[in-house]
Order: sequence, then C-alpha cells, then structure tokens
Amino acid sequence: MKIILKSEITCPNCGHKKEETMPTDACQFFYECENCKSVLKPNEGDCCIYCTYGTVACPSIQEKKGCC
Repeated sequence: MKIILKSEITCPNCGHKKEETMPTDACQFFYECENCKSVLKPNEGDCCIYCTYGTVACPSIQEKKGCC
C-alpha cells in the first residue's frame, strides 16, 4: 500500500485551504491557519489535525498502526 503524504487542510473558521506534507515520524496536534491565524486542534477521538481537517488521514492511520 502506498502512503499518501499530501493532505489539503481546510480551516473550519474561514474556509481557507492549503496542501501540506504530513510528517511520517510524529502526529501534528496544532496547525495555524495562514489566513485567519486560528490555531486548529484535532477533534476528540482524532489523532491529529490531518485526521480532523485534512483530505487524507495521517500516515500512521493509513498504515493501520493506530494513532501516531
């Protein structure tokens, strides 16, 4: 299975979208929207911001290893 490392994050506050490269060695718990400067955190039950706001789940979830 090929792991996808690019995910488009959508800010829930202003709708701004940006494609980011996901880290493969750690979860990312915080993300600052470059448009409205809101600091995004994962929803309860999600392991990182990519699992909550991204178009693609983080690498560890893709590999079925569970949360980072």
